[in-house]
Amino acid sequence: MELDSKIYVAGHRGLVGSAIVRNLQAKGYFNLVFRTSRELDLTKRYQVDEFFRQEKPEYVFLAAAKVGGIVANNDYPADFIRDNLMIQTNVIDASHQNNVKKLLFLGSTCIYPKLTPQPMREDSLLTGELEPTNESYAIAKIAGIKMCQAYNRQYGTNYISVMPTNLYGPNDNFDLESSHVLPALIRKFHEAKKNSVPSVEVWGTGEPRREFLYSDDLADAAVYLMNHYSGNELVNIGVGKDISIKELAQKVKETVGYTGTVEFNTAKPDGAPRKLVDVTKLNSLGWEAKIPLEEGLTLAYAWFLKNIDKANLVAK
Repeated sequence: MELDSKIYVAGHRGLVGSAIVRNLQAKGYFNLVFRTSRELDLTKRYQVDEFFRQEKPEYVFLAAAKVGGIVANNDYPADFIRDNLMIQTNVIDASHQNNVKKLLFLGSTCIYPKLTPQPMREDSLLTGELEPTNESYAIAKIAGIKMCQAYNRQYGTNYISVMPTNLYGPNDNFDLESSHVLPALIRKFHEAKKNSVPSVEVWGTGEPRREFLYSDDLADAAVYLMNHYSGNELVNIGVGKDISIKELAQKVKETVGYTGTVEFNTAKPDGAPRKLVDVTKLNSLGWEAKIPLEEGLTLAYAWFLKNIDKANLVAK
């Protein structure tokens, strides 16, 4: 991408999209275009077509998606598969119809089988059953990957797919009904500290292990791959290290300064036992994560405190 290339960031106000915008601007890219969901409903094909005809972006970061944690995915499977399939289909096909030079599709590591060998390699896709609680979201994302690959083969497009691990950072969703585990813990511990609540409940046993990547690192990797990678195979984006939910809860507790106890509700689901991505391919392409978890947690909590009145405490 040239500094004056016209770049469309779909989902620019979300956790991922806002980080990509910050990264692009910091690197000197100035010809960026985006729309709020009220200005452009990506589930409406006629609106997407009109936007692409008018703006003619050269590069597209497809970071727009309906996302949520284990509760939202389990309770609203139809919403997750419907909305994500429509968003992806509309943006990917409109990119082809309007001669976009390159598109980067952001998936998720939930695409991998529940019991796939760890760390998860890119070639483990479709080798086993998915985690049932987020199957609808995963299937939609798999369809997006396959759509990019199919367009590359049939039309000669240059669409790449990246699979980020669990993300956190500025503009995260802190709604307890739909958020992911890390922002949910930040809010729970903060409110417990503020209200002098003696204990905080965490779902599950605390034994599952997860990997966490700060959103600014993900954005840096995405921009790097847009500039340095072309290929039909997906690329994992992660740090290559994981941590148990029990350990994570302790780290968030310390970051927030909460002094009460943590209680694990073992009647609630754990989800997949472990989710760690193999980042061999990413590292071989010349990129490695830079922000350690402790630093990221401090940054994320600072942002939460600064933006608590306008933070995404309720799902959009």
